[in-house]
Amino acid sequence: MKKPKIKGLVYSTDTGRTCPNCGHSIKQCCCPNKLSRQQGDGVVRVSRQTKGRKGSGVSLITGVPLGEAELKKLAKQLKKNCGSGGTVKNGVIEIQGDHRVILVKTLINLGYKAKQAGG
Repeated sequence: MKKPKIKGLVYSTDTGRTCPNCGHSIKQCCCPNKLSRQQGDGVVRVSRQTKGRKGSGVSLITGVPLGEAELKKLAKQLKKNCGSGGTVKNGVIEIQGDHRVILVKTLINLGYKAKQAGG
């Protein structure tokens, strides 16, 4: 079985990782699939997860139909309401601690259709 050949530049010490589609660096990628976020069923789900965090729980907010910059602004507002830290990773907002009730109320007040997911 032959190994598939990789076309183009894969890594450069000058720019770092490059996008296989457009050839730009990952931060400057201009591919259309990155720019548009897929819309789900219109429900924002708030769940709790401890997997891979050494027992520390985080609240996960998924299904928000916003771009990356708007997600960061929303995450900042939610972190302020909960009084804790957090981040945005791959379109999912992570808030440190179990703040599901506060997050659902805040998202409903902001006009999103939100509900708790999981146990």
